[in-house]
Amino acid sequence: MKHLLPILTLCLAGLFPLNVSAASEAYDLQQDKSSVRFTYTLNGQPAKGSMPVNSADLQLDFDRLSRSTVRVVLNASRARTGLIFATEAMRGRSVLNVANHPMILFQSTRIIPTAAGATIEGKVTLRGVTRPMQLQARLFRQKGRPKDDLSLLTILLTGFVNRSEFGASGFSDIVGNRIDLRILARIKAVK
Repeated sequence: MKHLLPILTLCLAGLFPLNVSAASEAYDLQQDKSSVRFTYTLNGQPAKGSMPVNSADLQLDFDRLSRSTVRVVLNASRARTGLIFATEAMRGRSVLNVANHPMILFQSTRIIPTAAGATIEGKVTLRGVTRPMQLQARLFRQKGRPKDDLSLLTILLTGFVNRSEFGASGFSDIVGNRIDLRILARIKAVK
C-alpha cells in the first residue's frame, strides 16, 4: 500500500505535464515517496524487485535542460525480489556481489530534451564495471500546484540494463539477461 501513493500521484500528475521555465535549482529526493523497481524474467516468467536509493544529487535547469545533472546511488545490498531465494541469489557473488559492491552509481553525462521529456545519457557503475546507460525521463508538477510552482516535482525514469555486460551473469539458465527499470522519484526544491 505504501507504494500506491507515488504511483497514484504520478497518474494524477500526468494530467498536468510540466511546461515552464526557471533558473538552475538543486533538488532533494523524497526517499519515502520514491521507488526504484525492476523487472526481470525468472524461468521465462516476468518477476519484479525493488532497490532503495541511498542518495541523489539533482541539479535542474529548465531554461537549458542540457545544463542539468543527475547523480544517483542505489543500495544494492538492500535489493529485493518477491522471493527469498531469488533475493539471496541476486545479492550473491555471481550476480550483484553486494559483499564487494554494495552500491550502484548512475552519473549523467548529457541530458537531451525530447518531445515527451528528456533522454538522460550517463554511466552506470555496477559490480565495479562502468558502462554507458540511457534513461527516458518525464517530469510532472504534482496535482494542484500552480503552473509556475517547481518546488515539488515527480520524475518517471525508464530504461534497461543487460546484466551480463557487468559480469552479473549468474543463473543465466533461469534468469534473463535484460533488466527493465522503472524509477519514480518525488523531488523537492532545496531552499
